[in-house]
Amino acid sequence: MFRTIWEFLGLRKNMVVLLTMVILVGMGEKMAERFLPVYLLALGGGTLSVGLLNGLDNLLSALYSFPGGYLSDRMGYKRALLVFNLVAMAGYTVVILIPSWIAVILGAVLFLSWSAISLPASMDLIAKVLPPSKRTMGVSMHSLVRRVPMALGPVLGGVFIQFYGTEKGIRLAFIAALAMGAFSLVMQQVLIEEEKRGTRPAEKNLIRMLVQMSPAMRNLLVSDILIRFCEQIPYAFVVIWCLHHAGVSPVQFGILSAVEMVTAMLIYIPVAYLADRGAKKPFVVITFLFFTFFPLALLWSRTFEALVLAFILRGLKEFGEPTRKALIMDLAPEGRKAGMFGAYYLVRDVVVSFAAFGGALLWSLSPATNLVTAFAFGLVGTGYFALRGKDLG
Repeated sequence: MFRTIWEFLGLRKNMVVLLTMVILVGMGEKMAERFLPVYLLALGGGTLSVGLLNGLDNLLSALYSFPGGYLSDRMGYKRALLVFNLVAMAGYTVVILIPSWIAVILGAVLFLSWSAISLPASMDLIAKVLPPSKRTMGVSMHSLVRRVPMALGPVLGGVFIQFYGTEKGIRLAFIAALAMGAFSLVMQQVLIEEEKRGTRPAEKNLIRMLVQMSPAMRNLLVSDILIRFCEQIPYAFVVIWCLHHAGVSPVQFGILSAVEMVTAMLIYIPVAYLADRGAKKPFVVITFLFFTFFPLALLWSRTFEALVLAFILRGLKEFGEPTRKALIMDLAPEGRKAGMFGAYYLVRDVVVSFAAFGGALLWSLSPATNLVTAFAFGLVGTGYFALRGKDLG
């Protein structure tokens, strides 16, 4: 029975090691990273340093995607994950050894975007270890497990600060992150099996990679960009709407965030099972619809009870997110799946970064203008993919 469950969840040896690594490195990252703004202020960095950190996080998450994919295609996912772990650990070391806000910013360049730079290699591992009929399940397990450190990491980081104070507590959290990263590094190199390498060389030219992108993937990319505009235009203002316009308390907003996360975690496995048994496109269309209607639901929500329903809808946007990632891997050419995945995310995230600026301008006109505009982008993106999107073959 145990073996049957593991097979159902796609938990082969390399997958189990990858998921364990995601928890260990993710725990270290989230324990310390969530409290970095407080640490910067404690070290005398001021509010500008906090803004710089936030800007770097968003920019590097976009720019690291393609190099991460290229290195995975060139070196193989096992060696690439080794490099990415070492880079993150170097960042932790800088912050531990040099108690300066400038050192924190420099260290953050190395460790903040571990998730972004390692994602193409992780998707490459899943695509090579699991058959096509299990890829969505594999991506779903990866997405599900990533939420464990997102939930527990800040709690443990808070415990360090509670007992040891801000500066010492956060440095101890980074020491714990370094230790977990080292353990993860040893484990992945000992337990992850070497992959069978192809003869096709890795492509380091982004323009050439984009030219090789299939029409089906380009259509998915265009629709995904439109949907992310729908998400990001109101993203930073959701908490403002809830606290200032709907009148909920910070604790109630924390409950709403938990409702969103639990909703997402509950749907991953059943949706992955269904998506692996048939076409992926319908699941992506449905998830795009959930993205689309959240801004409208938020606009209509003026009570805590109404917001609970809106945040359940927001959690349901994860309905087809692993399916979309699996579809990207299906549509990417053999031998360059990680590189193509990284190129896709680089283009998407760079373009979508402008949505934050546009969202602020729209909110300054009125919250309704911001939310209705986001809804309109969602409608266009969903309609485009419904008409032009394709499954593999």
